[in-house]
Amino acid sequence: MTTENAPSRGTRPGQPAPAPREFAMRFTSTPRGARLARRLVSHRLAAWGYPYDSGPNETTTLIASELAANAVRHGRVPGRDFHVRLTAPLGDASGTIRIEVSDTRTETRPTLTTAAPDAETGRGLYLVSRLAERWAVGPRSGGGPGKTVWAKVATETKPSGSDPGPLQRPRG
Repeated sequence: MTTENAPSRGTRPGQPAPAPREFAMRFTSTPRGARLARRLVSHRLAAWGYPYDSGPNETTTLIASELAANAVRHGRVPGRDFHVRLTAPLGDASGTIRIEVSDTRTETRPTLTTAAPDAETGRGLYLVSRLAERWAVGPRSGGGPGKTVWAKVATETKPSGSDPGPLQRPRG
């Protein structure tokens, strides 16, 4: 299932702002499904005007990768897919990109933990917490079983001369 809002030509004064761009799709709860989700998120952002090497694309793609991997590893129910939803502001509007990953496992809730220095896993949510403007876990929309983990990534760049922040390359 894939959905995407059509671009609008702008609004007149007094009219509500156009809906953001949206992409949504279900993926198999396998490592291959998580890898495909990451690639499609990056591709969709590039198509929307956030180039592959831009901070918003790189950051959102990394967060999508971590959340999809968690859905496959910790939220997998055999025979059930996980769902990714991506929204971004239209045009050159500043704002936030929102990435949501939903799985069908209700009893396990992600928690932010500190991984041991020599651990090979356990840093995904730490990365999400450091890179996202905000993130949280909530019930799955529509009343379905499971949960949704979402994160927001800023689309605007920082003023020149400031710290470029995580995964944002200095311009110039």
